[in-house]
Amino acid sequence: MSKSHSNTESKPRAKMGLVLGGGAARGAYEVGVLEYIVEEVAQTLGYDVPLDILSGTSVGAINCCTLAAFAEEPRARVARLKAVWTGLRIEKLLRPRTRGVTDLLRGLLGRGPSVFEGGALFEATYLEHLIRSSIPFERIDTNLREGRLSAVTVSSTHIASGRTTVFVQRRRAQPPPWNATANILPRAVRLRPVHVLASAAVPLLFPPVQIEGRYYCDGGLRQNVPLSPARRLGAAGLIVINPRYVAPPLPAASHTPRGQEQQPSPLTLLGKTLNALMLDRIDNDLDRLEKVNDLLDAGCRRYGDDFTAGLREEMHREPQAGLRRIDVVHIRPSQNIGNLCADYVRAPSFALGGVLGRVMKRLADTDATREADLLSYLLLDGDFAAQLVDLGHADAKLYHDELCGLFERLRSMPEDAVLA
Repeated sequence: MSKSHSNTESKPRAKMGLVLGGGAARGAYEVGVLEYIVEEVAQTLGYDVPLDILSGTSVGAINCCTLAAFAEEPRARVARLKAVWTGLRIEKLLRPRTRGVTDLLRGLLGRGPSVFEGGALFEATYLEHLIRSSIPFERIDTNLREGRLSAVTVSSTHIASGRTTVFVQRRRAQPPPWNATANILPRAVRLRPVHVLASAAVPLLFPPVQIEGRYYCDGGLRQNVPLSPARRLGAAGLIVINPRYVAPPLPAASHTPRGQEQQPSPLTLLGKTLNALMLDRIDNDLDRLEKVNDLLDAGCRRYGDDFTAGLREEMHREPQAGLRRIDVVHIRPSQNIGNLCADYVRAPSFALGGVLGRVMKRLADTDATREADLLSYLLLDGDFAAQLVDLGHADAKLYHDELCGLFERLRSMPEDAVLA
């Protein structure tokens, strides 16, 4: 590259936030988007792009912590992630628990621990091994201390209260810069495997994780794409990689006539339920953010550039508490990942045997909508991950100019201008 970039440069600049959502196999899509950003966008700009605030949920938390641990390798860190994803094997990650189904049924019938406390179909042993062996967490401490990062957050769900717990690590063991709310509890920690395991513990599939006597599960139940932590930590710009596909609206004449829809199976409904819990709320968050941006822009045009600061002062708000413009580039899949899962499992090359292989084949063959949503939480396969990496890479290319513009605007914006 013609120019070098360092997060430790003498002139403080506005912070870039990266927000990664959950969705199991969909995490490979995030890697493809990141690959394009750190290679092609950086090539156009002529410097390694900064990612200062990393906020992840579920599989997005795994990706964020990997990026944070290898922050001194701006491009190679994504190559490391890609190697892990493309090396996944279903039979290692999805090992049925001996009493998994029995425990689930007992929990549903109220004859044992609740479904969320004890019931899970698969062991998390290999997932834990993969996280511990792939992510040197002590290097997150070093990279934060040496200024390569500003903050890293991992979101999880506290089962007893239903609140989102945001585990936050900043420089010099600083506490989170915001107070607890009715729905979100920030906690200052040194991030370690247990926090990531808790964030990635998809209910029904993997068992919950205990931290200091409290049980946690997948952060996607309440905050799948964690915009709020990145915003509150001072990000002036956000790259949001949202793994939820949104189909274009169909013409009225193309809808299936009443009475001709195939009845959905229970497993189809389970897949839809997981999507509703873990993928469907980001659009509301982004819509609110865009409305705040529009309001502040209109106020500045009408009343002058000090409108935002004056409004914040009148409302007795601190700068980090909100009411500031945040530029966002929002990237989501151009293809339905559920459909891609079904097509992959139906193909003759899919050779997974045993009970799990038969179940996955049945899911792909009998899903009434051909979306096979549940498969996307099970298809942790390296070859399929490679397909999603390619899809993410291709989709990010569509946002090339927007991404370049965002990085350039923030690079020229001093840090104190964000809070003015």
